[in-house]
Amino acid sequence: MPAKVVVRDLQKRYGGVDAVRGVSFEIQPGEIFGLLGPNGAGKTTTVECLIGLREPDSGYVEVCGLDARREPAEVKQRIGVALQSTSLQDQITPREALRVFGSFYRQRTDAETLLKRFALGEKADARFATLSGGQRQRLALALAFVNRPELVLLDEPTTGLDPQSRRELHHDIERMKHDGCTVLLTTHYLEEAERLCDRVAIINHGQIVATGTPRELMAQAGGAQSVRLVTLKALAKKRVAALPAVEDAVCNGPEATFRTTRPTEMLAALTSWLAADQNEIVDLQIRQASLEDVFIALTQGAEKR
Repeated sequence: MPAKVVVRDLQKRYGGVDAVRGVSFEIQPGEIFGLLGPNGAGKTTTVECLIGLREPDSGYVEVCGLDARREPAEVKQRIGVALQSTSLQDQITPREALRVFGSFYRQRTDAETLLKRFALGEKADARFATLSGGQRQRLALALAFVNRPELVLLDEPTTGLDPQSRRELHHDIERMKHDGCTVLLTTHYLEEAERLCDRVAIINHGQIVATGTPRELMAQAGGAQSVRLVTLKALAKKRVAALPAVEDAVCNGPEATFRTTRPTEMLAALTSWLAADQNEIVDLQIRQASLEDVFIALTQGAEKR
């Protein structure tokens, strides 16, 4: 099947700032695709160019088989968008909002179906001003689905939500995929992307620096494992860095963090050194590289724009 989204050499400049510099990626039908990057990396500009809120300086954007730059109105008929925050008139109710938004499209899902799907039945006639943050985000998702979209773009949908509301939205996003919808997700929560996304692209300084499944990107860490060590007495960075296969050692008094590609050998040397120094381990954690580790490695030092 053809890709649901094709972006080739996208360019966008604001004054003297290159916000997006040759961004290219594809999103396949039915997948959850994550667009990750630090603040100012170009995520929002890329999404805005996709949905027709910004006109790119150059590049090709295809959405749902349509040239998005030539047919922006038709693209809007086929996509749904839920932004980080949704602002509606204070007195409007979810039922009213869904009916109004539905009137903008050729095909639509009735309000009652969406209220039930996104657990808004009890709040169907409540004023928008009275809704909680989680309820507002569920309403934003319902509005994004009012036109039965082929592609849904979710921009930081769980920012500011409590853990329970975030978990509920995760279930909603997973259901989108189960129902055959394609999803583009931007998020600052790397564990969220690792859990939800089939593939991710990491953008930094307006350029894509890595693309692949979370597992593929984590494998790029070279098999290194992250270690956090806390001891009774202070640790010398030189001694920690001298342990076998240790990289990126950081010490702060009795606490040290570092990476190692040979954890068994490192542990043998560590315990021998600490025993000779009459130092005791208070806490020791070893874990495989996460998507967050890869993200930090690829974007460390990124300047905010």
